[in-house]
Amino acid sequence: MGSVMSFGLNCFKGKEKEETRRLKANDREFNQQYNYATNAIKTSKYNVFTFLPLNLFEQFQRIANAYFLFLLILQVIPQISSLSWFTTVVPLVLVLAITAAKDASDDINRHRSDRKVNNRKVVLLSNGELKDEKWMNVQVGDIIKLENNKFVTADLLLLSSSESLNLVYIETAELDGETNLKVRQALTITGDMGGDKDTLAAFDGVVDCEAPNNRLDRFTGTLTYNGQKYSLDNEKILLRGCTLRNTEWCFGLVIFAGQDTKLMMNCGKATFKRTSVDRMMNILVLCIFVLLAIMCIILAVGNGIWEQQEENFTTFLPRQDGVNAAFSGFLTFWSYIIILNTVVPISLYVSVEIIRLGNSFYIDWDRKMYYARSDTPAEARTTTLNEELGQIKYIFSDKTGTLTQNIMTFNKCSINGKSYGDVFDIDGQRLEITEETEKVDFSYNPLADPKFSFCDHSLVEAVKLGKPEVHNFFRLLSLCHTAMAEEKSEGNLLYQAQSPDEGALVTATRNFGFVFRSRTPEMITVMEMGIQRNYDLLAILDFNNVRKRMSVIVRSPEGKLSLYCKGADTIVYERLHESCKRLMDVTTEHLNEFAGDGLRTLVMAYRDLEEGYIEDWKQRYDEASTALDDREEKLDELYEEIEKDMLLLGATGIEDKLQDGVSQTIEQLSKADIKIWVLTGDKQETAENIGYACNMLREEMNDIFIVAGNSAEEVKEELRAACLKMKPDSNNDDVTIAKGILGKKLKVVEDEPVNGEYGLVINGHSLAYALEKPMELELLRTACMCKTVICCRVTPLQKAQVVQLVKKYKRAVTLAIGDGANDVSMIRAAHIGVGISGQEGMQAVLSSDFSFAQFRFLQRLLLVHGRWSYLRMCKFLRYFFYKNFTFTFVHFWYAFFCGFSAQTVYDEWFITLYNLVYTALPVLGMSLFDQDVNDRWSFQYPQLYVPGQRNMYFSKGTFAACVVHSIYSSLVVFFIPYAAMYNTVRNDGKDVADYQSFALLAQTCLLIAVCIQLGLEMNYWTAVTHFFVWGSLAIYFAITFTMYSNGMFLIFTSAFPFIGVARNTLNQANVWLTILLTTILCVLPVVAYRFLLMQLQPTINDKVRFKVRQTKASPPPPPRRTRIRRTSTRRSGYAFSHAQGYGDLMTSKRFLRRPPAGRTAAFSPPSRSTGFLPTSRSAGYSPTGRQPNHAQAETSLEMYRAVREA
Repeated sequence: MGSVMSFGLNCFKGKEKEETRRLKANDREFNQQYNYATNAIKTSKYNVFTFLPLNLFEQFQRIANAYFLFLLILQVIPQISSLSWFTTVVPLVLVLAITAAKDASDDINRHRSDRKVNNRKVVLLSNGELKDEKWMNVQVGDIIKLENNKFVTADLLLLSSSESLNLVYIETAELDGETNLKVRQALTITGDMGGDKDTLAAFDGVVDCEAPNNRLDRFTGTLTYNGQKYSLDNEKILLRGCTLRNTEWCFGLVIFAGQDTKLMMNCGKATFKRTSVDRMMNILVLCIFVLLAIMCIILAVGNGIWEQQEENFTTFLPRQDGVNAAFSGFLTFWSYIIILNTVVPISLYVSVEIIRLGNSFYIDWDRKMYYARSDTPAEARTTTLNEELGQIKYIFSDKTGTLTQNIMTFNKCSINGKSYGDVFDIDGQRLEITEETEKVDFSYNPLADPKFSFCDHSLVEAVKLGKPEVHNFFRLLSLCHTAMAEEKSEGNLLYQAQSPDEGALVTATRNFGFVFRSRTPEMITVMEMGIQRNYDLLAILDFNNVRKRMSVIVRSPEGKLSLYCKGADTIVYERLHESCKRLMDVTTEHLNEFAGDGLRTLVMAYRDLEEGYIEDWKQRYDEASTALDDREEKLDELYEEIEKDMLLLGATGIEDKLQDGVSQTIEQLSKADIKIWVLTGDKQETAENIGYACNMLREEMNDIFIVAGNSAEEVKEELRAACLKMKPDSNNDDVTIAKGILGKKLKVVEDEPVNGEYGLVINGHSLAYALEKPMELELLRTACMCKTVICCRVTPLQKAQVVQLVKKYKRAVTLAIGDGANDVSMIRAAHIGVGISGQEGMQAVLSSDFSFAQFRFLQRLLLVHGRWSYLRMCKFLRYFFYKNFTFTFVHFWYAFFCGFSAQTVYDEWFITLYNLVYTALPVLGMSLFDQDVNDRWSFQYPQLYVPGQRNMYFSKGTFAACVVHSIYSSLVVFFIPYAAMYNTVRNDGKDVADYQSFALLAQTCLLIAVCIQLGLEMNYWTAVTHFFVWGSLAIYFAITFTMYSNGMFLIFTSAFPFIGVARNTLNQANVWLTILLTTILCVLPVVAYRFLLMQLQPTINDKVRFKVRQTKASPPPPPRRTRIRRTSTRRSGYAFSHAQGYGDLMTSKRFLRRPPAGRTAAFSPPSRSTGFLPTSRSAGYSPTGRQPNHAQAETSLEMYRAVREA
């Protein structure tokens, strides 16, 4: 959660680090001795007095700003400065002022946010009275009262609530993005205090707990009260940032306040990412500095030689005392450092940020990437990576929730060796289930969910006939879960499940007659075939990513003790009794069939327990659950002890459907030569089947390699065998190429062409071996030869390792896309991270650079916005370097004609305004509006994306060509006007060959030539670009005539010495002829080169633009392709996605305070039927998931969020 917010904190310095925390309720004097943080927060960086010095200090830490400050210092030295101070001061001050204004605006928003949050009101219990108090005045140890729909003030220990059993419901969207309600429950000892003010004011419990940390999912501590010690965990804590829901009131004890709260501890600085263009620019800027130094050395040497050989000029321009030829050359070097500094103009960095910001707005405003169903627009969360979207070569995608919808529906099951869920005709042939297939009629069940559907009548009949194994199967599903039931009205049940899988299973069980009605910490109420039964809940053995299973221990109304377990097949199979071997083989076949249909699977098992054993085990369980040290390890040992020798009941198959447009998107991206790797935690068979469903894997592929070795040697042999099959002539040596960059050798795995198309599927345990140092290059080489790579059963860490492996050894840009917390590490590791607003919360979105609601929007993000952004940025850089190099090289040539005296060739005001005014808007217009073809043609020809992957638009070679082009243009711009004005006279016979006239002519030729060059670069002219280009030229002439007027000279004589030059020079026909000739000579080689290139070696862009001109219209949209259902016998991933720790809430008897409310008269007592008739007739069924409601109110996160300057 390091990038959950976009701002960071200045942590307290000088404060000793806490090891543990001790606090006492209602005793401020006791707690103040530890100097705990108050509840006031501060996210702002500056105040009125520190803003200017701190902001300037931060800005001058940037090399560009420091460089121009150094130039300014040089310019105030009279001996070396030939330029006025304002030529550097004006651009530098403008850039600093713009950045400072942005920083000030951001910090003002932070101050406002801080004040708004700190001044919120909360009800505080003080001296036995409840009073309103500001959040900022709350301290550790205080007891506060929260009301429904209010934000939690600080990290609190829940003491009591208005709800039965001391439950509260909270929404944690601000912490983890999940909008489903969570449940927290107070200890019985504190819950008994209820809302009595006197009892709460007398409460003097002492809490010993962990020190402040950023772990949102865990809390460890104890409460000591009345001589008894009680264990505290995360299920009794309300974290700041949560919202109280469906609870009238609750009381809480402040544990962590202000900066120590877990929310604020998670407000870390976002990871800084740079684009490949940025990295290229850094190298080029270094090269430019070297070029600048070389030019200055040449001119300094020239000055020394001139001073040595040309002694005559000293008679009328004597040297200063102590200045000889060598020292003059030294001073000249620094003078030309000042004059030629425009090769690295400060406006370059400002322009790049403006361009990126503008292109980010296009993504935010794109209605075609807006998902109306959840009211979710696309969002560019990072504005500095746009052009990187046009260079993606590898995409790493999660499966569940990214390629699929993560809306689960109960589809099939296997019970006692018999499979249910398929529909057969009278000949025994399996039929495909469609919308027209007859559904089971569940109207006989008054508590059935009307949205649920199923088509296999035999399962309903088996339930009605009372088959023991079928009843036991559904009994397990109705008891073994952590869902909460809410009854809105009679028979209208709403389940709050922690995962979509669990919700689908409980809903299916409900329809088949085993209705989960309610739960307390020690009891689960189930309506079994119309009869209410209460099961004592003795323990929940909760799910986690290592166990991959959960179990419950219950006592039936008849007193029978049972353990019910559900989990991944590989995990549960290891714990079955040996008598289940035959049933296990049959169930495995059914699991294979379920996987062939792309279903997520779970295996169900149970075990009967003895009273004596469970009493001893329960005692040890209670001791382990209250242990402060190694609590989790002790509990795991007890879980392993009891979860063995179980009997197999069956398995379930849950469908997770593909999102709309996934297949078409993957096909389009493949045509753009983008390789897609799927990294998923699901089982190999499910991932492989999804690969077929979305056209990543195809039957017509030459081969699909399965790497599933159980040792390093096996994995290595499988990888090499696959490599040899794809490329028989390859050797077994590590394929690396040493690249020398400044003497440093880098290992790069090059792409190797293969004949045919191949796929690679590798398991998580095999991947662990393959990612080790000796074998990682072999893995990468083999994987890169394949068209599709699927890594299954991978951990979040392995996802990040795969991404980092490709980043390290491939010269390619990577993108990771996912929707869950397990994708965050992968998203952060990739060059570009994309988060999908899905069913698994917003963790991925909060850590991403770009976000949207559907996977299909990825093709528009890359093929349209990414490609345009990259194209525009490359054109901008080429043109920017061209116009500034041309501007600077004219100075270089002029030095040979002015005695290397560091005289400028242009007017000083032209030097100041060249980048800021005259050429700023045209280049921004091109960089914000230009496009080679529109979005529909971009989709029609995905191959247009390939040049970006190969850096064809901007590279070191392109930069070198730009330098050569600039040298040629500067020669033309200098020597044509020089020759035209040499010994030239006006029409009236007066001399025109003066310095000022030449300066005006040269700068006019330069500006018109670079504007015409810009026009040639643009493919898409708009009214705005026309206005920018021609308007800039008009502004140039308007400013020139104004500054060179008599009035400006009379007012500011020393600042405007070019009096009358404009009107005396630009009224001559030969001057305009010279401008025309210079412009033509500058542009002619470019036009000729491009014409020959298009005729002899046209690019894909040239071909498509030619086709566009031929058609004179946009192409029709590509036809929609229908998805063909595929059957297979591949295994599937297990359907278990909820998080660890949820079950502890419901396990202990100590939590029960009040008995559950009685049922209304409309519901039958336990001994009576509710109209569920086993003999009634049924019709058919197929599960449907309930659509989530993503619409939600504005969140409090925006009150904490601020923008940090990168």
